[in-house]
Amino acid sequence: MDEFATINGELELRASRRTGGRRIRGRFPYRSKAVLSDGGRNGGKPQKEQFEPGAFSYSLKSDAEIHLLSGHDFAKPLASKNTGTLTFHDSNEALQFDADIHPEILDTSYGSDLIKQISSGLVFGLSPGFRIPPPSAVPADKAQKFENEDPKLGRAIIRTIFEAILTELSIVTRPAYPDASVTMHDALGNVINPDDMTDEEKIAAGWTYNVAGILIPPPDTIKRAMPAALRWR
Repeated sequence: MDEFATINGELELRASRRTGGRRIRGRFPYRSKAVLSDGGRNGGKPQKEQFEPGAFSYSLKSDAEIHLLSGHDFAKPLASKNTGTLTFHDSNEALQFDADIHPEILDTSYGSDLIKQISSGLVFGLSPGFRIPPPSAVPADKAQKFENEDPKLGRAIIRTIFEAILTELSIVTRPAYPDASVTMHDALGNVINPDDMTDEEKIAAGWTYNVAGILIPPPDTIKRAMPAALRWR
């Protein structure tokens, strides 16, 4: 079963010279901790997750397909590795991708809607769908580890992933980090920064306060991206 990580990503939206459509550039940072759970009302330990550099190396180098999707929905494909419309640059800092979105995809309702959502600043998260390789391929302790956070920083349990099978990357409404920053460029070169949205603007767009007093997007906009991330596996 695929898992979904919601560590903050960065997206840029540009015109694509290659296809005549649009180009989306994204960046998924390594060693950046996402909060998966705050511990709940029963006082459990918070849970965090991070990826080590090179965690997706196998998938990037193999012939396995990787898709760029809207909201983890395979019925809403945007680009793919094996068609040459999704390319990657992997470094010690982050996994970066460039996706050339064909005009035919932009003509679909979901493609058109997504570009409008990105341009408006309401959709700006990047979330990989992945699986931990079976122990027969990678020993469990080589694929991931669980450890207690440094007491000086908090009391969370931290999951560090060393090896993961990347099946897809998705553009989602909001990543786990409240300080996620996204820079987008429209076709005219104008910069749109969702972090500049005020709380009033978010509320007007349908955001609500959760029990912890944090503004979150409408549930129907994140239901595809969040269920697996909200379970500690």
